[in-house]
Amino acid sequence: MNTTLGAVVGTLEAVYPLAWAEDWDRVGLVLGERSAEVRRVLLAVDPTVSVAREAVERDAQLLVTHHPLLLRGASFLPADDGKGAVVTELIRAGIGLWCGHTNVDRSTRGTVGAWSTALDLQDPRPLIPGRETGEAARAAHGSTLFGLGAVGELPAPTTVGELTAQIAGIVPATARGIAHTGPADRPVRTVAVCPGAGDSFLGEATSSEADVYITSDLRHHPALEHIEDAADPSAVPALIDVAHAASEALWLPLAKELLAETVPELEVLISEVPTDSWTGRA
Repeated sequence: MNTTLGAVVGTLEAVYPLAWAEDWDRVGLVLGERSAEVRRVLLAVDPTVSVAREAVERDAQLLVTHHPLLLRGASFLPADDGKGAVVTELIRAGIGLWCGHTNVDRSTRGTVGAWSTALDLQDPRPLIPGRETGEAARAAHGSTLFGLGAVGELPAPTTVGELTAQIAGIVPATARGIAHTGPADRPVRTVAVCPGAGDSFLGEATSSEADVYITSDLRHHPALEHIEDAADPSAVPALIDVAHAASEALWLPLAKELLAETVPELEVLISEVPTDSWTGRA
């Protein structure tokens, strides 16, 4: 029994409503015919040229990614341009593309749910509460509008160093690894986490009274100003910086599980192509 691209997209958008996305975001079906047959889906964090070619090689009919292809739009998409090459590869092979981003981030079955589960956070609450969208707060298949990021208690006390090592064993390995601020033996019980770029929420992390804030893309000045915000360094959360793509890759197994539950006739694959920007270090 086969299904259509439109049916798979309908399942994704029932769980991750497009109305849950930020106004600036570009989520939903980017390429593809809704009536086309889909037998195999490839899941990835980024719609790169290498990932598009992987979708062709693995005979997928739909590519589902976390990051949008055209977040800032484009007027020209020639095949010798990066974005144009992605579009050309997928259209030539008849492969659809669906992107979910901040609508996925806000879901308990999205990135925030993946991190809450991975760290076994107790009674997690949103770091940034969910906004009213006009949509029901609870969507299909157990997906709930949660908010951006999460704050919760670990099941047992640990330290910044131990937590950093634990995270290294959870996320895909990257050339830059995982970094933390302050002493490795600083005690940790309450954790704030925001998968993806989260340095705009440093103030909220401090207000949450978390012992540590886990996020990505921490720049020098915002991070330094955060840790220097008080004379007593323990008055602000320690920081753990995880590579952006690695922090959001935790969602892919959840998406695979979701599609296996709801569209069991599909074969669902997770991309084996790393999309972290950095490939080596001295």
